[in-house]
Amino acid sequence: MPLIEQLSKDIVAGMKAKDELRLGALRMIKTALQKEISVDPSKPLTEAQEQQILKSLVKQRTDSIEMFRNAGREEMAVKEEAEKAIVESYLPAAASEADMNAALDAALAETGITSLKQMGVVMKATQAKLSGKNVDGKILSEKVRSRLS
Repeated sequence: MPLIEQLSKDIVAGMKAKDELRLGALRMIKTALQKEISVDPSKPLTEAQEQQILKSLVKQRTDSIEMFRNAGREEMAVKEEAEKAIVESYLPAAASEADMNAALDAALAETGITSLKQMGVVMKATQAKLSGKNVDGKILSEKVRSRLS
């Protein structure tokens, strides 16, 4: 089932349950997806594009949480964390530490790279091995950097 249809059903369920926080987050996700569709209505969004939009929404929430905490607005940070959790529930499962380490080992063996200067090649190969899973690029980057240095 396309993500937009799933969101529509979940919005209806949220209305019936009168869950304002979830409802707001679901509407935000649906709007972001529809905005992308409006760019070129003749092409439906691919699953990869949908995931990219969801990842950008998660990143926005993460940045907002940090800014709210730095400004002493804990109640807003808590609201953003709840929205982030709702958005993340529509993403595939996150890659575990073991998955990331195994993919990194395989990428290093495959490429034969030992220099930090070629970190981008290793990152690309590792991400290719982890396709279909949600991977935090920052954590993966730190792992690659520590392994190559």
